[in-house]
Amino acid sequence: MYTVEVTNNGTGEFTATARGNTCVIEPAGKGMGPAEALLASLGSCVGYFIRLYCEQTKTELKEFTISLTSEFSKEKPMALRQISVRIDLKGSALDPRRQEALLAFVKNCPIKATLEANPRVDVSIA
Repeated sequence: MYTVEVTNNGTGEFTATARGNTCVIEPAGKGMGPAEALLASLGSCVGYFIRLYCEQTKTELKEFTISLTSEFSKEKPMALRQISVRIDLKGSALDPRRQEALLAFVKNCPIKATLEANPRVDVSIA
């Protein structure tokens, strides 16, 4: 089970804590906002699966960047309707067959699967 606690100190800043690690989310300020945090979660999951693929196939890949873009829809309910994920392998010499295999493997990222599954979200007051 995954558990995250988000606290607010009376300002626009939120602190998310999980397993003793913290992340500051500040929607209207200088920090990362909730939508960026969601994209960061997806990007880091994709990145984890890239590393896992490289380990399992003994593929050398020193560095890569994952760029994610999205925007809120204009119609209600306001939501991110499409997310674009671009992987830059920083000039790595993966042949087209390996690139295709990498993309197929990365699509197993559970955060991607969760977003595509349109999960039910229950909100209540304790």
